[in-house]
Order: sequence, then C-alpha cells, then structure tokens
Amino acid sequence: MSVADLFDDARARLSEVPREHLGEIVQPKRILGVARAVRVAPRGHVWRLGVLLVGDDGVYSVGDVIRARAEVRRGFTAEAQRHRAEVAAAARRGGFEEGAVVHLGWTPIDLTAVQAGRVSGPLATIDGVVSVRWSAGGGYVPLEAYVEERLGLAG
Repeated sequence: MSVADLFDDARARLSEVPREHLGEIVQPKRILGVARAVRVAPRGHVWRLGVLLVGDDGVYSVGDVIRARAEVRRGFTAEAQRHRAEVAAAARRGGFEEGAVVHLGWTPIDLTAVQAGRVSGPLATIDGVVSVRWSAGGGYVPLEAYVEERLGLAG
C-alpha cells in the first residue's frame, strides 16, 4: 500500500470522527497607522493521529496546540503562560469557538518524497519501510502500524 493510499484509507475511516482546526498567526494591517491585535486565522480542518495531522488534501506534522479562549486579565508566574494565553485569545479573535482545539506551527509533509525514500517531517523510509518518528527523542516505528493504532484510539 502506498503512503497516499494509507492516508486515503485513514480519511475514510475517520469520516465520522470530529475534526480539529488548523490556524495561522497573522498580524492584521494597520488602520490609519494604528496596529491591530494579532489573531489566528483559520486554515482548514484535520484529524489528529499522534504526531500527524490528516486533512482532506494533505498530511501535516504537529506543531503547537492551543484551545481558543476569551481574553481575560490574569496574573502569570511564567512568561510562557502569558504567551500561551495571548495566543489562545488571538484564536478567539480569529473566529474560533471558545474551547476549540487549534493547531499552530504545523508543517506540510511531502508524501511523494517519503514514498521515494526521502525524509519529510517525522516520516522517513527506514530499511525500505515507511516509518514515523513519534517523538523528537524517540526512534522510528512502521507508519502503517502507527496509523492503525491511532485510528483505533480515534474511533
């Protein structure tokens, strides 16, 4: 089975499973020289299969994941917490519903390159078997078994 066929089969099996959102942080143009608040713009819908995001017409590697939240003033003990709250508020300003899961920093995976034996995102061909690296420090596992396991968890 080709890599493209594997993901086509996954899409068919996931058709009844709710999707999550792809988003992109954008800085709106200034109006009369006044900067407007950053927002997260919608870029599509995907199913999450571990480190992979499967969309209607593409497969992506996971980046950051946030939940859209209304902007509120809070005290934060860490700058990272403040930044995540700002990004969550930007997602809400971008039109995502309260609590919606939004993926940011995702990158497209070139399935043709992977099928040809090259590396793209977390996918690579190892000893003739298309495999996925499920964590930055982890090793590779066969993609077909990984997707099958994740489909079982998703459905």
